[in-house]
Amino acid sequence: MSTLDRIKKVAVELLKIQASRVQETSRFVEDLGADSMQSIELVASFEEEFDIEMDEDAALGVKTVGDAVKFIDQVIAEG
Repeated sequence: MSTLDRIKKVAVELLKIQASRVQETSRFVEDLGADSMQSIELVASFEEEFDIEMDEDAALGVKTVGDAVKFIDQVIAEG
């Protein structure tokens, strides 16, 4: 399963939205309806899904699904 697919899965489960709403260009807050608490929960869920640790401030700066893919892939690459 790709990074994008895994991010979509987490977003759908956490935000209780239809998978079709989650596109690479979707913004977590504006398009998918994540509030500030859900944004923090998304970071924690991505860390759990990918078994990584992310800098929370940097992670909360990620605005779109596509940016999350790049950010998480970079964290994984840096290992």
